[in-house]
This record gives sequence, structure tokens and C-alpha cells, in this order.
Amino acid sequence: MSRPDLRDWLGPSLLLVVAITALRLALLAFNRTDLFVDEAQYWLWGQDFAFGYYSKPPLIAWVIGGVTTLAGSDAPFWIRMPGAALHGITALVLAAIAARLHSPSAAFWVAATYATLPFAALGGLLISTDSVMAPFFAAAIHFHLRLIESRHWRFALLTGVMLGLACLAKYAGLYFLIGAVLAAITNRDMRPSPAHWALLLISFAAVVAPNFLWNLDHQFSTVTHTLDNVGWVEQASPLSTLNPLNALTFLVSQLGVFGPVTFVALVLALSNRKMLGLGIFVWPVLAIVTVQAMLDNAYANWALSAYFAGAVVAALLLLTYPRWMTLSLVLNGGLSLALPILTLFPQIGLPNQPVLARYLGRADLSQQLIALAQQNGAGAIVADRRDIIADLFYTGRDARLRFYTLRPLEGPENHYEQVYPAPADLTEAVLYVGSRPPTCATEPAPLTLSGAYAKARLQAYLIAPACLPVAD
Repeated sequence: MSRPDLRDWLGPSLLLVVAITALRLALLAFNRTDLFVDEAQYWLWGQDFAFGYYSKPPLIAWVIGGVTTLAGSDAPFWIRMPGAALHGITALVLAAIAARLHSPSAAFWVAATYATLPFAALGGLLISTDSVMAPFFAAAIHFHLRLIESRHWRFALLTGVMLGLACLAKYAGLYFLIGAVLAAITNRDMRPSPAHWALLLISFAAVVAPNFLWNLDHQFSTVTHTLDNVGWVEQASPLSTLNPLNALTFLVSQLGVFGPVTFVALVLALSNRKMLGLGIFVWPVLAIVTVQAMLDNAYANWALSAYFAGAVVAALLLLTYPRWMTLSLVLNGGLSLALPILTLFPQIGLPNQPVLARYLGRADLSQQLIALAQQNGAGAIVADRRDIIADLFYTGRDARLRFYTLRPLEGPENHYEQVYPAPADLTEAVLYVGSRPPTCATEPAPLTLSGAYAKARLQAYLIAPACLPVAD
């Protein structure tokens, strides 16, 4: 690997990334969508520092809690703002990798490629665990390559720390270890010494230990939830749900996640022997998630950890075909600009069917419920849906009301059933909102449903706690 001078690539790359990030933040300030259910949940977690939470490791909550505390505001802008910044940092880390592997000019084009990827653009609009994981996963790859090059212990330490932080953001960070181990098996030049492996793993374990201990104290709820997403492991015969069409659907979805030209370039580049070093961090992830899609289902973002190394691999191939590089940047850049602009006009779409319906109507319903509860003297609102209770906590953060979910018959199936089930000793009247009437139903209060709830069968009832149904 070459030893590039920072001055040869950092200035142009930094200027480009800062410009793109600044534009994203400027448009984010005028975003008119409601927080999505996961975003509202992450915000709530950020109000209570812990080493773990029901369905995710803790780093996203720490980031949101830290940013909103420093900003002195819980506005959606500050909750979502870290996404754009973190993807900008990721672009520069990947540029550093390209500068060492190829050239200073390649670093600039890798930064441009990553910064304009569709999933990076979406990550600048909605805060997610993928966005928080991104810079640390990229940094783990960078320091691992530096370790292979220099054989210096500090890079083993830094690789382990970055990997640990990636896993504190999302357990998909563990895909890095699969790539590193496969690289060591298949390529002698990619093998750290046993001492370096030990230091890498010890530093990784030290970083993730608090989350492991938290899981140990909470019946491994985060790990269990993660495994629940891999539905076929619970089947008596995993092949009973085999559906090759699901795998094809997943792969087609990656054209939208990674960009059509960049994804095709990535697939072609993976067959190039020169790309095997970085490609080892790409194809195992794609293969694993594609098999998961075939056996059960897989969301489009589940292979995102493949695309940090993948952005470098694809961009290096596209550099040899300038017209395709231009087409890639035009297509991805256009989509990257269209996405935030769409959030400025979220009602665009068919009559009563806006394109961004799932990001609308949530705060409005919460405000209606809060007003009904306050007008009728109810001290608490009980909801039977996770998305409703999530937004109630956020929108009603200053309402001086208590929010609960229904008590589960068995174990909790989400954070709210785990931490906020309606207490058995609740005595005052409550406002219950749900899709089925309570046992002693009263006349339902009128609700205006729109956006995400436009087709929902929701009604609100002022009832005594004894009338509350039990969670399904």
C-alpha cells in the first residue's frame, strides 16, 4: 500500500463531503415528516442512559441523548442530525482507504460515490442504527488494513475498539469478523499475527462487555430479539419456507439501496482478483443476507455493512470507465437530492395516499389523544400498538400524562411492554386507544386518522383500568 500525503486528497474530499452534508442539514431543517416509530423509540432510550435496550444495542441512544442535550432541544432536526454527519465522516474514512490502496484522486471519487449513495441520503433524513454503525465499521476496515500493512500493535487495538463501537451500534458489525477471518484463511498477506489477533479481540471484548453484561441481566432480550428476526432458525425444517423469489426480490432491492450503476459495478468488481482484499468484506454479507431472504425474509437494509468496503470496490472499478462513473454520480446524486426535497412536500402522491404516508399523521393522532385525555380528566393513555405509544412518549413529552401499553399475557414483545405495561394498581380513568373495543366499551371518542393511520381501525375510549383488554 502507498503512503499518500494527506494534502493530496483530504482537502478536496473534505470540501465535497462538507458541502453535501451542509446541504443535507439545510434541507433537514425544513423536513415536514413526523418521527418514525423507531426514531421516537431511540429518542426515548436516549432519555435514560443504559448499556442496552430491548431490541438494539445502546450507541444510537447515547448519540441522540448526547446531541439533544448539547443542543438543548428535542426537535426532530437534532434527533436526525447525527445521521448526515456520521455518513459524511464515513465517506472520509473510505476515502482514506482508497488513497492508500490506489491514489489521491481515487480517494476523492470514493468520497463522492459514498456520499451520494441512496442509503447515505436516506440516512441523512432518518436516524438509524445503520448510520451510527457506519463510521466505526469503515474505521475498523481502515485500521485492519493498516495493521496488515504495518504489523503495529496500535492498529490491532484501534481495529478492536472500532469494531466494538460498530457492534454497540448494531450487531451487524460482527460481519467484519467474518470478513477478517475469511481474508486470513484465503490470503496469507491478510493474516495478522496471533498476538495481534489476541489484542484485537481483547479490545473488542472490552468495548462490548458492558452490553453483554446488560443482556445477561435482562434475559438476553436484545440478542433474542435479533434472533427472532431470523425466523427460519425456529422452524422444525428451515427449508420448509424456502422461496428463491424472495432472494431475487432482495437483490433487486439493492439497486435502490446502493444505486443501480454502483451495485452492478460492485458485482462485476467482486469477480476481479485485484479486489479480493476488500471484496472479502462484501460478498459474505451479501451471501448471508440473500440466503436469509431465501429461507424467510430480509429487509433491504440488512446487507448495509457490505457497502462500506463495497463503495470503495465499486468506485475503483468505475474509475476505469469514466462515463459510467459520471452516470452513477448523476443517478445517485439526483436521487440523493430528490429524497430530502420530497420531505419538504410530504403530501405529494395520489389523493389520500401520499408517498410518505408512513411518516405522516403520527404526531397528529398523539395530539388528538392528549387533548381528549386532558379534556376528560384522564391521567394516562393506554395504547395497544407500539407505533402509537412510541409517538405518544415523544409528542406528549411535556403533556404531564403517563403513557402505557397493554399488559402482555406472556413475555414482552417490545420495549414498551417490557418497561411501560399498564400497572395492575392503576385506579384512575384512562384513555384507551386500540383496534378493538374494551370489554366494557363506552361510546368511542371521535378520531381523525391520516397518513400512517389512514386505513387503521382505531378508536379511543374513556374507561376504568379494569376494562382494559390484555395484549394479544
